[in-house]
Amino acid sequence: MERKERKIVVAVDESEESMYALSWCISNLVSDSTNNRLLLLYVKPPSPIHSSFDAAGYIFSRDVIAAMTKYTNELVGSVMERAEAIYRKLDTGDISVEKIVGSGDAKDVICCAVDKLKADTLVMGSHGYGFFKRAILGSVSDHCAKHAKCPVVIVKHP
Repeated sequence: MERKERKIVVAVDESEESMYALSWCISNLVSDSTNNRLLLLYVKPPSPIHSSFDAAGYIFSRDVIAAMTKYTNELVGSVMERAEAIYRKLDTGDISVEKIVGSGDAKDVICCAVDKLKADTLVMGSHGYGFFKRAILGSVSDHCAKHAKCPVVIVKHP
């Protein structure tokens, strides 16, 4: 009998909260009775854009953009290495793991990716911002909980 494939998207970033959400997901959502496909999604900020009327931007833009691109790529590599260490440590066994990198506004990219990938579940960490910080900064997890087209599990770091 063929086991049903279950796609679980885990949004990862530099935070401890997202790494805790990943380990929680593997420990609590992954089961042996299904063919689990874990999709690690990292969203990097959009590329900087400068105005053609900005002389300093024009002169230094190539160097600045190259430095920022290098830094972003190193950050993506670092986050994915940390995530890989977590799922290897937890002896995931029969899990297919795929790494996906998006670019743009995190809340929009995550919701769009979940829709395109036809995910069964989205797992995210919560930074635990209070009312005022969330009101000013917004909350990616709140937005995804309201707009994602699949169940969303928001894992709070203890």
